[in-house]
Amino acid sequence: MKIFAAPLQGFTEATWRNVHNETYGGIDTYITPFIRIEKGEIRNKDIRDTEKKNNTVPHLIPQIIAATPDELLPIAEFIAKEGYCEADINMGCSFALQVRKQHGAGLLPHPEAVAALMKATGEMPEIKFSVKMRLGWDNKEEWRNILPILNDTPLTRITLHPRLGREQYKQPADREEFARFYEECRHPLVYNGDLATLEEMNRTAEEFPLLEGLMVGRGLLGNPALGKEYKEQRNLSHGEKASLLAAFHDKFYQAITPRLQGNTQILSKLKPYWEYLLPDMEKRDRKAIIKASTAEKYLAAVNSAIAKY
Repeated sequence: MKIFAAPLQGFTEATWRNVHNETYGGIDTYITPFIRIEKGEIRNKDIRDTEKKNNTVPHLIPQIIAATPDELLPIAEFIAKEGYCEADINMGCSFALQVRKQHGAGLLPHPEAVAALMKATGEMPEIKFSVKMRLGWDNKEEWRNILPILNDTPLTRITLHPRLGREQYKQPADREEFARFYEECRHPLVYNGDLATLEEMNRTAEEFPLLEGLMVGRGLLGNPALGKEYKEQRNLSHGEKASLLAAFHDKFYQAITPRLQGNTQILSKLKPYWEYLLPDMEKRDRKAIIKASTAEKYLAAVNSAIAKY
């Protein structure tokens, strides 16, 4: 199956994507973190992250977050002018600040708003649209009012994360409800949620053989070799993972630090990745990384942790 890298705000930005693809591979399609309108304009940060000159991965799909056609269309026009022919619409983000604006999963209780967005996609025939969504915001039946609208829209695919928005990541993915959606969806479908091992990916592919693909997010942050393992159908050894991670971290560090100033910026950007990376590493090694107060101490702690892995 195709392997998609999920968009994760603050993590899977252009530099991470480029270095990941160069070091690990195994990903067929990367999705950008969502592009949004802020104070009437597309954020400069989102523009830089999407511009083709800043991206070297073989297949990238920009993602849009919008509540109305007036938000969606300017972003889609920017995407088209940048030379992309595909865009994904976010109907799954569960962050309160976005949900309050009826963005992301906040759209799911409002089928009329979803219908308006889907109708607006017809005004951009040069773009092929897809949707990434959850089962609902507050009710696992909400998708039943949304899917008929999506089925009637010429989408390239739907990616379903089978949780409620209000659950964020606190409850297990509901595979039984996913199976019901799978039976009724008329578009190519991608599964997203709780895929952190090769075994979980293979089990999902076997259980839902008509899927177009699997999307990995937090599992890929924890094990950046996950896509490679799926493509090669083998679990990499600790030694292989350590060698790849050392190369990846060095390239990533070298790529991002010229844009950052001082220990505070460097550490605030890098440390959050270690909330996910190497989930089975020793606690004291992770603690040393998180508590590092300078870039030098951080690098020493990282190198020590990888060497022990």
